[in-house]
Amino acid sequence: MTKKQRAILLIDNLKKLYPKALCSLEYKKPYELLIATRLSAQCTDARVNIVTKELFGKYKSLDELKDAPYEDIERIVRPCGLGKTKAKDVILIAKDLTEKFNYTVPDTMEELTSLSGVGRKTANLILGDIYGKPAIVTDTHCIRITGRIGLVTSTSPAIVEKQLRAIVPDDEGSDMCHRLVLFGREYCKARNPMCDECIMGDFCKNKPKKQ
Repeated sequence: MTKKQRAILLIDNLKKLYPKALCSLEYKKPYELLIATRLSAQCTDARVNIVTKELFGKYKSLDELKDAPYEDIERIVRPCGLGKTKAKDVILIAKDLTEKFNYTVPDTMEELTSLSGVGRKTANLILGDIYGKPAIVTDTHCIRITGRIGLVTSTSPAIVEKQLRAIVPDDEGSDMCHRLVLFGREYCKARNPMCDECIMGDFCKNKPKKQ
């Protein structure tokens, strides 16, 4: 079985388990997803959703965010960890979106990664979810699961993204990554994966051998 065939099997099985491929982060506007994704680094999506409810409830526009007191932004985002850095990035992102991009979240990798604190993972999420462009979001779930199944040979996000782009159809990558998050939380956990209950067993390279 080729890696491309294995990737298609993974995608098909994920669709059966999770018909709806939805982002775990809650947002109403594109810039809210951008900022929420930045806050999600080393933090759970559930915690981010609590924080952004307060953040966007208090500061309702990019203009309000870019002019917000740093100390107050830091207080709000502190529960996400790395509060000082993330607060700075929130304000700088809002400032750049208003001054450089005419209040619009850009739709290219180059422009997105020019924003403070935005890397390829965040940019890919925006490209896929907001603009419907080909995207591979190499978060910890994606890297762990595709490695276990045998689709990739690295744990480097950049290399994993490149290897998956070569075998995953362009119109499937974004939704696949959302489903991998759900699958990673429910079955293919970092510790004690539920291999006996996993429907990927027929083609997973990491399935324990029966004694």
